[in-house]
Amino acid sequence: MKSFVLAAALAASATMASAAAEKYVLDSSHSQVLFSYNHLGYSTTFGMFSGFEGEIMFDQEDPTASSVTVSMPVKSMFTGWEKREQHFFSADFFGAEDGDLITFTSTAIEVTGEDTAKITGDLTMNDVTKSVVLDAVLNQTGTHPMANKAWAGFDATTTLLRSDFGLGAIAPAVSDEVEVRISIEASKAE
Repeated sequence: MKSFVLAAALAASATMASAAAEKYVLDSSHSQVLFSYNHLGYSTTFGMFSGFEGEIMFDQEDPTASSVTVSMPVKSMFTGWEKREQHFFSADFFGAEDGDLITFTSTAIEVTGEDTAKITGDLTMNDVTKSVVLDAVLNQTGTHPMANKAWAGFDATTTLLRSDFGLGAIAPAVSDEVEVRISIEASKAE
């Protein structure tokens, strides 16, 4: 999921000024992957992942030649209720152990507007890999006022079917569709 965020950065990079691919690294302290799903028709339940790592190779002249890779620990999930998280980490869902990762690797980028793109990539979650498409937006690029170096911010969205990743317990009572929203900041590598 976090990979979605990095992918967003690649897509947005079309407005940055450089002649070749440049490496940007994810700012984990200002990057999140939020998810939500319908709970039994009564409410929308939210959660998030954080603490992920990744890099974007950004080619401003040809954004379609850019790439993104991201990984995040499954156990970085936070839902606001420990018993829910423990259920998600159980064999009913992830069967998560320390060190288990969710990864995203871009496979194609289609520029759709001045600040928008569709980023296709391989999402691996729960030992299942599927192709997903992120709708990405470049929020801003420039010199970070505190870090004093090149910075970029992106948002991206997608909808996943959790059953595609072997995580379909309790569906359809608890929705199979999961809405994903990614927001990231990335800094130009030294």
